[in-house]
Amino acid sequence: MSNILVLLAFVFVANCAQHSIKFGKKCTQVAKDGTYEKSYIWIVNNNTNPDFGKKITKQNCISAESS
Repeated sequence: MSNILVLLAFVFVANCAQHSIKFGKKCTQVAKDGTYEKSYIWIVNNNTNPDFGKKITKQNCISAESS
């Protein structure tokens, strides 16, 4: 069973040639209305917005949760 899960995960990651997958708790900056996005898995399209990976950080989560 675990072998199947590993193979499926490999296929999923291998098919993301134009995307990067970022793991770990990361957040976007808090917007003016106080909202933000938080996730443990981010799939970022490198072609559309190459700087988006820099906009999601762990530090944003700390500042968002403290306010």
